Amino acid sequence: MRQIWTTKRGGPEVLEVREAADPTAGPGEVRIRVKAAGLNFAEIMARIGLYPDAPKLPTVMGYEVAGVVDQVGPRAEGAPAGAAAFAVGARVVALTRFGGHSDTIVVPATQVAEIPAALSWEKAAAVPVNYATAWLMLVHLGNVRSGETVLVHAAAGGVGQAALQICKWKGATVIGTASPGKHARLKELGVAHCIDYTKDDFEPAVMALTNGQGVDIALDAVGGKSFAKSYNVLGSLGRLFMFGGSAFAPGAGLNPFSIAKAFMGLPTFKPFKLMEANKGVFGVNLGHLWDKTATLQGMLKEILLKVEDGTFDPVVDQVFSFADAGRAHERMKSRQNFGKVVLVP
Repeated sequence: MRQIWTTKRGGPEVLEVREAADPTAGPGEVRIRVKAAGLNFAEIMARIGLYPDAPKLPTVMGYEVAGVVDQVGPRAEGAPAGAAAFAVGARVVALTRFGGHSDTIVVPATQVAEIPAALSWEKAAAVPVNYATAWLMLVHLGNVRSGETVLVHAAAGGVGQAALQICKWKGATVIGTASPGKHARLKELGVAHCIDYTKDDFEPAVMALTNGQGVDIALDAVGGKSFAKSYNVLGSLGRLFMFGGSAFAPGAGLNPFSIAKAFMGLPTFKPFKLMEANKGVFGVNLGHLWDKTATLQGMLKEILLKVEDGTFDPVVDQVFSFADAGRAHERMKSRQNFGKVVLVP
């Protein structure tokens, strides 16, 4: 098999495509011949050296794949019914605990879901992490509903696009932050108001747009002082979801000054202040939910039904070969992407 290795900490040049022996599916597992794999900011943070969950380098990153089941392991002892019910030839997506940037991977069947026959491999690879993260925040925990207003940072990114589609489905209004070149397309896709994060302070802008009432939900993967500002723009009964920290890596590489600045900007949430304000603060990390694979698999199945009926339509930005993984990293790191960056073997 072929894999993208992060050989050491550094720039995109540290990525290498290497050959390895094909793995074999064990009890309760399936082997997937990967047709497309998603790229997430976590992989970029791991390459830079800012992702604490990453395995020790050198390693193969990758959290999601789409492909064909070509081997099914024996049913695991004590496994629930259907735990390894995928047939050879099934078209599937899977959440992977690293290793997804491979052309062949073995995963527990509980992390796998079948996909609609008409869904392209590239769009399928754009589903697991982005839509599960947005669904977890907005549906599972946030209970977003019609008439609410949601602030979505990086609205043109993969999670941002998934969040926008969920909000449209639920009847919620979206205020999105993005660079100005993306505003026209975001408005075409349903964002009610766009804020240029490159020059405008979103806090007063959001309060002006909501007539001082604030938003019901804020989704923030920026981190640093952005978390505090997102909390400040919540109205009564508002919910802040923190699910990333791009502010810790704004430049091309590891910058101690930027890291220190982002840490200094992190807010402190005090219990009695939260009670007085009737606000909620959630931390979300999909990579720490491997003990909830049944829940995640259930979410994926619900999401894929919405993809099949046309409610959700994964937005793919660009597709890169494994050999061009460095370019894919650069595109995402420089915030050029609109939607999901996808890798194909």
